[in-house]
Amino acid sequence: MLFPDKTAVAKRRDLREALRSGRLLRFPGAWSPLVGMAIEDAGFDGVYISGSVLSNDLGYPDIGLTTLSEVAGRGRQIARATSLPSIIDADTGFGEPMSATRTVQEMIELGLAGCHIEDQVNPKRCGHLDGKNLVAREEMVRKIAAAERGKRLDADFLLIARTDARANEGLASAIERAKAYVDAGADCIFIEALESEREFEEFRKAIAAPLLANMTEFGKSKLLTHEQLSNLGYNIVIYPVTTFRLAMQATIDGLRELKARGTQEGLLERMQHRKDLYALTRYQDYNSLDQSIFNFTLKP
Repeated sequence: MLFPDKTAVAKRRDLREALRSGRLLRFPGAWSPLVGMAIEDAGFDGVYISGSVLSNDLGYPDIGLTTLSEVAGRGRQIARATSLPSIIDADTGFGEPMSATRTVQEMIELGLAGCHIEDQVNPKRCGHLDGKNLVAREEMVRKIAAAERGKRLDADFLLIARTDARANEGLASAIERAKAYVDAGADCIFIEALESEREFEEFRKAIAAPLLANMTEFGKSKLLTHEQLSNLGYNIVIYPVTTFRLAMQATIDGLRELKARGTQEGLLERMQHRKDLYALTRYQDYNSLDQSIFNFTLKP
């Protein structure tokens, strides 16, 4: 109700303008609206919605088991809770080329600012695992071209093509795929699982379009700093699983202590305080709204 009144159209325009600034945009991952609100409160540029995290939160591994409706629905819940632009993981587009068109249309209608579609064979795997299989370059080109048709609802929607080719086919093939995807209509390229700072540099030199870097923990890529990625000329960096991993480890540690000690007394200093949660969720503003609406009495 008291979410920001900035429209989805305005958020998409904000993202496009921010990309034109040339600075590196930081998008931490959110799996719930409240986390998205915390990301905005912390002063970041945008919110990233990870398909892996949404799968894990439902109790599934990241192997393409989630559906368009599940992912898009969660995306809407998160995107509407903040004035920041939100980018969502659309896996392989939830089907063949025609489905990719629908996927982009759905994301636009539900308030997302952008999405990425990857060139893996479904069922896909986490981009930092071995044994991935890719669709042919020509097949992915058709899918990107179809997805681009969905942008007729809003040309500012950021269509991102992700390639996982580095692991299977090498850096040169990943570069050629990326160029083909840009020619097919991708606005931005997400290069997955580069293995050194030098590879990030080579990829940047080869691709003229905006680039997205994935700084996920425990993966194949070195965790480059904001300064390093800025100097390399990257445009967006995502931290897709960081908040989820922090929350899950804190939860597991807390449950272990609660089981062992029989009380949460020793955990209080590690918890978000009630007053801070109330501030983030604008408890007092809702109370004021409620009183301003129900300020009358009914006559018999």
